[in-house]
Amino acid sequence: MNLIENVREALNSVKVHLLRTVLTGAIIAIGISSLVGMLTAIDGIKAQIAESFAGLGANSFEIRNRGFSGGRVVQEGKKEKTYPNITYREAAQFKKDYGSIGISTIFTSVTGIAEIKRGSKKTNPNTRVRGADENYLAIKAVKLGKGRNFSNMEVRYGNSVALIGKEIEETLFNPGEDPINQKITVLGRPYTIVGVLDKQGGVGQDQGADRQVLIPIENAARLDKNGNFYYRITGVASDPGKIEYEMGQAIGMMRKIRQDRVAQEDSFELTKSESVAESLEEVAGYLRIGGFGIGFITLLGASIGLMNIMLVSVTERTREIGIRKALGATPLRIRQQFLIEAIVICILGGIFGMLLGLAIGNVIANFIGPGGFLVPWVWMFISFLICIIVGLIAGYIPAFKASKLDPIESLRYE
Repeated sequence: MNLIENVREALNSVKVHLLRTVLTGAIIAIGISSLVGMLTAIDGIKAQIAESFAGLGANSFEIRNRGFSGGRVVQEGKKEKTYPNITYREAAQFKKDYGSIGISTIFTSVTGIAEIKRGSKKTNPNTRVRGADENYLAIKAVKLGKGRNFSNMEVRYGNSVALIGKEIEETLFNPGEDPINQKITVLGRPYTIVGVLDKQGGVGQDQGADRQVLIPIENAARLDKNGNFYYRITGVASDPGKIEYEMGQAIGMMRKIRQDRVAQEDSFELTKSESVAESLEEVAGYLRIGGFGIGFITLLGASIGLMNIMLVSVTERTREIGIRKALGATPLRIRQQFLIEAIVICILGGIFGMLLGLAIGNVIANFIGPGGFLVPWVWMFISFLICIIVGLIAGYIPAFKASKLDPIESLRYE
């Protein structure tokens, strides 16, 4: 019996025991689909988040309060040092000084639990109100669906005008009704709508980007009665190649504004947008490791199940093995037959599992955020190799057991 005949016999055995093949393949398919599905979903989620940060560009940086929420900083585990928050006036002065190099934007979060009203209609008390200037939309890559952006004069004098998210428009206005120049009430104050932001979507059920109201930063600063708002600045370098140099200039400007002493460390934090992307990739790497670990455990259980079924198959076919040996089949050919059967079952189950995992992963990724269809070729190739390895591992012990059976005793077995 040559190798080709052995392969033919193994495939015929798989075909004859179709139900067992389907059930065994289903075990492998579940394991592979969980592995491919999780890794596809993770890559899809990463792509959605990366797209959200793409508008920041590679030549932008952010200045914000030092430490968590602008509070305390631990130094060598010995003591805590408190730095004052960046004030609006300091942020405005930096924007003015940095204007000789590039553009920057100042923004702050006023509240995340506002209720927006228009006549008898009102939103749920979960609307975000944010103060921003005329450069915010361009630097943060936020598009306008209709209307216009804030003018320089409106930002300078803090006029009561607002840009609203798509969900706010749909909640407060009837279909076909033009919201431009209409009045709404924000935090008990009347504002005139000058623009509607384009639909941005969100993560899962959180559509916060479409459920926000932007007001001029000067107007927002007037609401900061106790000086508790956290003002953040995003600057854009004139050229990606000059980012490091201009970040150094920005640090010098901010230190002068904040009156940091020569030997004193910065009383603020400056973060480059590339650092955000690097952190995102690092987190995605950890998620992949976790997903691969969970999928590997699932596959381990599937391989044990396959091995058990193949051992039962050896017991059921003891007489058949005896006949094959009596006809001249060597232990090597017997081992090959059972190994080929195990590998074929794994490959069939693996192909179905990869397709199923690909579908599940993309459904999850698109549910979390709208996006295209992602095909993780690397993970699919790895999964295919895993199928073959699982087949070899799970099939070797049964194949070895079958090859060691005594032909005379096997012929007597019923």
